[in-house]
Amino acid sequence: MLRSDHSFRTLRRAVGTVGAGALITLGTAPCAVADDSGTELVLGTIAPISGVRPGSTFEAPVTFGNKGTQALRKVWLRYTVTQGLDYADVPSNCVRWDIGSYDELPARSQMTCGFDQAVEPGVVYAPERLTLKALHRALYEDLDVAVGDYDFGPDEGASRPMRGTAPAAKLVERPGSVLTGSSSGNHDYAEDRVRVKAANTADFQVSGARLNGRVGDTVDLQVKFINAGPAWVLVNPGPPVPTRVLIKIPSGTTAVKAPECKKPTAGTYDCYIAQGWVEEDQVNTYSFKLKIDKAMAGAKGSVALNAESRPYDVNKANDKADILLDVEGSGSTGGSGSPGGSGSSGESGTTGSGATGNSSATGSSGSASTTGGNLAATGSGPALPLAGAAAAVVAAGAGTVLLVRRRAARR
Repeated sequence: MLRSDHSFRTLRRAVGTVGAGALITLGTAPCAVADDSGTELVLGTIAPISGVRPGSTFEAPVTFGNKGTQALRKVWLRYTVTQGLDYADVPSNCVRWDIGSYDELPARSQMTCGFDQAVEPGVVYAPERLTLKALHRALYEDLDVAVGDYDFGPDEGASRPMRGTAPAAKLVERPGSVLTGSSSGNHDYAEDRVRVKAANTADFQVSGARLNGRVGDTVDLQVKFINAGPAWVLVNPGPPVPTRVLIKIPSGTTAVKAPECKKPTAGTYDCYIAQGWVEEDQVNTYSFKLKIDKAMAGAKGSVALNAESRPYDVNKANDKADILLDVEGSGSTGGSGSPGGSGSSGESGTTGSGATGNSSATGSSGSASTTGGNLAATGSGPALPLAGAAAAVVAAGAGTVLLVRRRAARR
């Protein structure tokens, strides 16, 4: 369960001195309670909300009451929503803040409304309206509601306050209603959180790569995880998201530089997505430097999402991609379906034009034996006249040597 903003604020205040914290609280809270022991705020349980369509609006059924014996002269309601939700309007007795992500909490917005109305004991109240809007990115959202006898104020990292311009909201009594919630243990404060599920999708996908090089080269590899949206995905307490990307480098290569990922087996990397949520249009790039140790026919690697269930991701075709490797001068390519074919066409041991005249191919299997073509052939053909001419030259040379020797002997 996600921790509430209130609990985070309590932990941060505990870092300071108890005396200073108490003075700040007393200085900022209005004198709204006649006797602390005579009031007890209770927030009604909010049922989960589902099936909300992006772009639509919906009402949040918020109720609260005072289980004490004395009336409150004023109360405040605070609404906090994650970034896939927004407020349809902000009443003039409310202030809104936008808050960036921190402490493993995603970005969100808050709206605090003050009600100058008496809250009598034993009566159930509700704001006359609280209309929320689902944005295009909505999927698994959190709605946090708190009621208190003091002004909550902004949370850490909040933007400048924005005062509402819509007509002021009021509290209305709900005769016959019974509160099913419980108090937080603090008579001046109560809080509840509910999950809002939107009818939306998020397309998680990966991209592969095609590498080229010679044996002994070091090449750069970059593969990617992408959330093509339209929704962002919040991890907890919703369904699990694929927080891992599984990368297998091609056979015949060694990673001389790799990202900080787990390595369950040789040549395999298990990479986590850093934060507890995935933004829409988020791109994670995983960079390697691979040394090509040897050429291996059909060698290829892969990048894939892990096998966790992703009900919001309806397109499974892009959950895996190949990492292809073409080794120059060897005849090996990354798979039979890659451009350039399998490398078996033409003379034995050659692969297109790249196998001839390439220094890296010197001494490689088959390439040296094929270089030279018909000069190595025997039998009939153009080689026969050349052999006859060579024999005639040799015979003439031998006759000349014999004649010179005979003349020298007579002298």
